[in-house]
Parts: sequence; C-alpha cells; structure tokens
Amino acid sequence: MLKVLGAVLILMATSKLGFDSARQLRKRPRQIQELRSGLAILKTEINYGTRPLAEAFERIAEAASGELKPVFLEAGRNLKSSDGKSTYECLKKAIEDKWKKTVMGEEEKGIVLKLCQVLGSSNRSDQLHHLDLAQENLQMEENKAREEQETYEKMVKTLGVLSGALLVILMF
Repeated sequence: MLKVLGAVLILMATSKLGFDSARQLRKRPRQIQELRSGLAILKTEINYGTRPLAEAFERIAEAASGELKPVFLEAGRNLKSSDGKSTYECLKKAIEDKWKKTVMGEEEKGIVLKLCQVLGSSNRSDQLHHLDLAQENLQMEENKAREEQETYEKMVKTLGVLSGALLVILMF
C-alpha cells in the first residue's frame, strides 16, 4: 500500500514539475509583450507628455499587471527618491531587484538595461530612437520565445509524466 502511495506521489510530483516548466514557457512571450506595451506607453509619455520620468514609470505600472508591475513601480519610486543617483542607476537598481520575479531571461534584461542608459540623459529624439530599437529587439526575443514555447511546451509536460513513470517502474 505504501509503495502504491509513493508511486502516485512521485508521478504527481514529476508531472507537476513538467507542467510548471510548460507554464514558464507560456508566460515568457506574454511578459515580453507586456514589457513592449510598457515601453510603448513610455514612448508616448516622452513624445507627447510633460511628466517627469518617475511619474511616467508609475503610470506604466498602473497599466501593467502581473510580474512586471513591481519593476515599473520600483523604477518610479527609485527615480523619485534618487538621492543624487543617475537615472540609469535608479532604473538598474529596480531591474536588478525585481527582475527575478519575472520569467524573462538575460537577453530581455540586457535590452532594457541598454535602453536605461539613454533614458533621461539624452534628447527626446535620441530617446525615442532607442525606444524603437528596444521595441524591435524585444519583438525578436518575443518571436524566439514563442518558437521555444511551440517546440518545448508539450515535450516538457510529457517528460515530467514519463520521468515519473520511469521512477515508478524502477521502484517496483
């Protein structure tokens, strides 16, 4: 009886690992899309708005949901209480502190950090140009993430179930 219970628990645990990995693969393209939407709002604020960058990030946070909301909120807070730090330092700190809670990788983080080097330290047209470049690069990353999702999502689910089945078979 205990062996059967153990077998069921192992099968459930490995299946959950597989399905959790598949969920991460599904979330990444969505989060990249949400990041691109946030940058579109920022572009509008820079192009047409007169708000300070801190308020622009807080506005983006209001429109955001999920794991990216804290990144934008923290960026806005850091910019408001900058204590003599540069815009880049404030934004980098927010990204370093809150990026772990997203499923996005180092590629996306690098794109955003490159953009942050320009924000607040160059003229409007240069900032808009770099925002466009970041949008294009994030679009490419989103396409790659969708391809990875299509390629690996079903495989990791199956791998989770089958690895549990293999462990159960080896137990008996």
